[in-house]
Amino acid sequence: MATRTEHILIIDPEADSRNELCRHLQVRGYYVTACESLMEGVASLSATPPDLIFADLPAAHISDLAREATSGGVEAPVIALSGASTADEVVAVMRAGASEVVLKPLDDKNAVDDALAKLFERIRVARLNEVYREELERKNLNLREGISELRADQSAGRKVQMKMLPDPDQSMAGVHMTHCIQPSLYLSGDFLDYMKLDEHLSLVYIADVSGHGASSAFVTVLLKNLTNRLQRNLRRGSSEDILDPERFLQRVNHELLETGLGKHVTLFVGLVDTQARELRYSVGGHFPMPILLDGNGARFLEGSGLPVGLFNKPDWAHYSERLNPGFRLILFSDGILEVIDAPSLDEKEKRLLELVQSGRHTVERLSESLQIEAMDELPDDIAIVTVTDGRAADE
Repeated sequence: MATRTEHILIIDPEADSRNELCRHLQVRGYYVTACESLMEGVASLSATPPDLIFADLPAAHISDLAREATSGGVEAPVIALSGASTADEVVAVMRAGASEVVLKPLDDKNAVDDALAKLFERIRVARLNEVYREELERKNLNLREGISELRADQSAGRKVQMKMLPDPDQSMAGVHMTHCIQPSLYLSGDFLDYMKLDEHLSLVYIADVSGHGASSAFVTVLLKNLTNRLQRNLRRGSSEDILDPERFLQRVNHELLETGLGKHVTLFVGLVDTQARELRYSVGGHFPMPILLDGNGARFLEGSGLPVGLFNKPDWAHYSERLNPGFRLILFSDGILEVIDAPSLDEKEKRLLELVQSGRHTVERLSESLQIEAMDELPDDIAIVTVTDGRAADE
């Protein structure tokens, strides 16, 4: 039963289904408004803002509804009512902006109740977090001196962390590499590195550690230390793990589990071979995937895999991609999606691809287009790495 009179909006062109869901929700103590079209539903949003929306609409209309439901002070998650018969159809609705999907016909009302419980709990936690945030802001007025000391310590840690990064603008093994990293806090959970392995081969990776703060920053130190050791092992001839993206992920996985910190990391690691004109890579749960730009246009690389540091004996797949003359490879941490103004993940990805295709494929142009450096506060750490064919870099 509802603990207060939450308002639920139903948009369903099927009268029987709409009325059945309406009765079910009213019996459970909710205040319900029912509509049969998107137009009526949008009108109801402004008249009586709901706490949650059920909608049986095509994915394109779900996208429009989700946009309306998160604008003008309205913050109402959308539960899609769908007769989808395949996983792809469900994914399309989720990408359009739905928070949950309940399959029709609604024979099992437990699915409706479970979706309601999950989302209302999320809303409750968000509201509590807002209250706590306001309380913390008031208390912070009396803690300025302590915070100043903490910031000084974190600032020193940040300087050390930034010194671990590679030179931000360098050429090696037939490619030119640049990067930027913008922490949302003093210490970053994002990390990146690149290095020359021989005259034609270079390693590049980008990592996003779970959480923030000192413990996440410690994992970036572990990554840097491991990479340096693997590079030394290659020079000594004692190990070639650094030449295999999958073995690289396995080494990181083993050392993370050994620390017992309870931290995991998403990683994309690639070997750029300018002699074979090939990129060999593995994916450890990293998202979004890097974008490859060449004479054929811009596209996200294919690939998937488990995050690193969660499982004892995971396997990761090998992938390879042809590197055409003049290629550019751009790697991002997921913080880049947080600063793109779009209502759904699918539209954020499209916008990112459009930026790269339109010529904003350098660190400077991307930062300028998204106004990253002008932001006083970032929602998440942001890291970007660009790898450019030496011939393109000379142009």
